Amino acid sequence: MTLARQHQRGTLKIWQIASDSDLPGKFLEVILVELRNARLVESIRGTKGGYKLRRAPSKIRLSEIIRLIDGPLAPFGDADKLRSLISRDAEHRGLYQVFLDVRDAAAAILDSTTLADIVKSSGSPGSGPKKAHTRRRHFPSRSPRRRASSY
Repeated sequence: MTLARQHQRGTLKIWQIASDSDLPGKFLEVILVELRNARLVESIRGTKGGYKLRRAPSKIRLSEIIRLIDGPLAPFGDADKLRSLISRDAEHRGLYQVFLDVRDAAAAILDSTTLADIVKSSGSPGSGPKKAHTRRRHFPSRSPRRRASSY
């Protein structure tokens, strides 16, 4: 986010990014190496050097960063695996379909949100990234007497 906010300014030193982001320098260094290897940021050596985004913040999707750092976008597995489970496991098909719907909704939001969107929405209180239109489902509340394993 710091690199996106400061994009027009040029390169930033790790200590500047760490200070602005309130992150430990060593932790940030590991992330920046991953981002550099994925060609999302570039590093420039020398006294005027530092790190900067390789593309404009409006061209970097949040999904790219999350897939790089965390792997799949949703905690329910990848879409192909879920589709396979839906077709093979009739008894649990409904549950896998919900997981696929959640995965698809998360992917749609993250794919349509850029770093520029987040920087812009961070500047005005109460505004957030674009929301995808999703179907709402009603789930009955859990009864305190009902055991979690019964779900």
